[in-house]
Amino acid sequence: MTRNIIAILRGVQPSEVEAIAAAILDAGITKIEVPLNSPDPMDSITTLASAFGDRALVGAGTVLSMDQVNSVHAAGGKLIVSPNVDVAVIGRTVELGMESWPGFFTPSEGFAALNAGATGLKLFPGDMAGPAGMKAMRAVLPMGTKVYAVGGAGADNFAQWRAASADGFGIGSAIYKPGDSADVVAGKAAAIVAAYDAL
Repeated sequence: MTRNIIAILRGVQPSEVEAIAAAILDAGITKIEVPLNSPDPMDSITTLASAFGDRALVGAGTVLSMDQVNSVHAAGGKLIVSPNVDVAVIGRTVELGMESWPGFFTPSEGFAALNAGATGLKLFPGDMAGPAGMKAMRAVLPMGTKVYAVGGAGADNFAQWRAASADGFGIGSAIYKPGDSADVVAGKAAAIVAAYDAL
């Protein structure tokens, strides 16, 4: 079963990333991003792409430039997540055959991202817009647009987000915080999957 959840490993160390990702995959989450403001993120992405590229969608978050897109691609990543809408970044991502998930907060940003070829949109920061904000914007977005809630979405409020039409979620500290062991991450990921599957 493929779940529409992106596990965000902000702050992860290359030395621990494989064990942590294995715990996440074992729980049933198959999309993993390493934000580029983590320690040596390209090392982590290379490790993940090599170890799990055949069964997980691996890539980077907080991607802000075309050069970074190129570096993630060279490391074997296939997923580009950004906090903003940069049409050059989206265009380069699409050109390289990777998935593009830019962050948007207004209908104008959403349409600009889609027109540039984005795979889907991440409503960010989700806790500022809330489910009501997502529902309002969904009314004008093209039918079939995939929208993930990122920031403020978790096991305790998945149902509210789903009722507001969220297609999926980006989950950060509810799955991984710097210092968490693989066993801790396994427990957190299992709880997220259980809540998601209960929707």
